[in-house]
Amino acid sequence: MKPAIIIVDMLEGGYDKVRKGEKEEEKIIPLVRDFLKKCRRAGIPVIFACDSFLKEDFIFKGRMKPCSLRGTKDTQPLSDLEPQPEDIILEKRRFSAFFKTDLDQTLRTMKIDTVAIGGVNTHFCVLATAFDAVCNDFNTIILEDLSAAYKKEIHESCVDAYRYSAIYPILRVMRSPEFIEEAKKGTRKAGG
Repeated sequence: MKPAIIIVDMLEGGYDKVRKGEKEEEKIIPLVRDFLKKCRRAGIPVIFACDSFLKEDFIFKGRMKPCSLRGTKDTQPLSDLEPQPEDIILEKRRFSAFFKTDLDQTLRTMKIDTVAIGGVNTHFCVLATAFDAVCNDFNTIILEDLSAAYKKEIHESCVDAYRYSAIYPILRVMRSPEFIEEAKKGTRKAGG
């Protein structure tokens, strides 16, 4: 296993300035931050997939109000996650981190075969990125404890729907400690 981590849409613009940890999306912040530190120490690349829309973007023709506008601080990874210079910041204009970006090419250049995905919202951008990862022939893991939706029930329903999917084991749902253990074992096997 040669994994990379993709954290989806955990952006400065998506969180209140005063974080109380009461919203579902806020509860995962310390877990994601600590997980990313472990991944970096293990040499696992970290990619932040960040919404970066144009003001007149097609996506705003629905009920969604303009947000995460390109060129603003709102498109930057959440500072609480302590992004590092070696992390990759990927701008995206749609739900999936793969759609019309260079993510596929970047992962292949790094010889990545597995992506582990967390972030917000589980049922939208995390799931769209997971589906496209599979469609681009990457083993894919949804990190259930590092993903959130605005309602806990929506998040749980989404991960439960894919926990035993027909495409298991190329798409799996896993908790972050399990992933770290599996990644360590996979790295040891690959290294001899």
